[in-house]
Amino acid sequence: MEEDITTGLSVLQSHLDGMLSRVQHNSTTLKRLQRFEMSLLSLSSLAEMIEFILGESRALFDLDIISLCLMDPKAEIAAYLDTDNYDHRAREDLFLIGDDQILQSSFGLPVRPFLGIYQAASCDRFFPNPTRKPASVVIAPLMRRGKCLGSLNFGSYQENRFTHGMATDFIEHIASVISICLENNLNFEIMRRTSLVDPLTGVNNRRFLEQRIEEELDRSQRTRDPLSCLFLDIDFFKRINDGFGHPVGDQVLARVAGVIKKQLRSNDVLSRYGGEEFVALLSQSDQKSAGEIAERIRSSIAGLRFEYAGQLIPVTISIGAATYQPNQMIKRPVTEIAERLIQTADAALYEAKRNGRNRIENSGVLAMTEEAQL
Repeated sequence: MEEDITTGLSVLQSHLDGMLSRVQHNSTTLKRLQRFEMSLLSLSSLAEMIEFILGESRALFDLDIISLCLMDPKAEIAAYLDTDNYDHRAREDLFLIGDDQILQSSFGLPVRPFLGIYQAASCDRFFPNPTRKPASVVIAPLMRRGKCLGSLNFGSYQENRFTHGMATDFIEHIASVISICLENNLNFEIMRRTSLVDPLTGVNNRRFLEQRIEEELDRSQRTRDPLSCLFLDIDFFKRINDGFGHPVGDQVLARVAGVIKKQLRSNDVLSRYGGEEFVALLSQSDQKSAGEIAERIRSSIAGLRFEYAGQLIPVTISIGAATYQPNQMIKRPVTEIAERLIQTADAALYEAKRNGRNRIENSGVLAMTEEAQL
């Protein structure tokens, strides 16, 4: 009798210990989830959010593979990330798609997560780059206000890690929080872009330039890479406005801006400075590279054929260039360097105008003696 009681007590104690262990584990997991959510809600940019999700989710869920798919039909997300210098193309666990066909063809655009055995035909596209394919997966759609924003995808090398019929409350909760944060960040990016983009030409405005040039100079000083500035001005633009009207002048401005942008790299910055003037910041570009880019812009615009009412409108541009090369021996505030760099490029532009227009004047590298007088 005593042995039966003792055995029963031992079994009961074992069950209690197991329950306590599960409670403690669940409590720890809940705290980690709360920290994850609070950190996610505190992030201030789309790039930060993506980086956090892809980095922290792996540890939170103890995952072998994770990927994030985002709907980007108008390439707006790509543009936002490029603006923030986030190299999304180098991230193998992030992919942007033009429509929701990838989800529809695989799972019929589900509202709830798909859990189950990895099937190459339907799952390959969600894990495009891993050298070792997962054995079981979760495809969790990111839905907000009835719209699919993408999917969060988990993969495990264990076949029984994610099985069909498993409770999905936890995953749905995470997907819901991420969807809300994604929608908020996208709305913020739209507002930020609207306030920092010139509506006529579609390029950045002067306010954006004033913010960005200091960031570029900070980066230049950290990496010791040169930063070049081009100051560009459409020649005889007043004649176009006076002769053909301001609507035609606006069309010329927009087309010229498009030509300039096409000649720049994705990490370069182009802004409308005012009127018919533009400023371009060329990262990691020395005096020679700046001159080559400027010449490509000048010749491309000189070759434009712009016609109105059967009449050809000649359009040319003058360009002034200046280059900043960081020097370890000279430390100046970036606000002062920014002002000097733009002023020097502007002065070179004035020389190009004075010397006949449709040309480039390169003032070269800001000299050490000039920097010392800032």
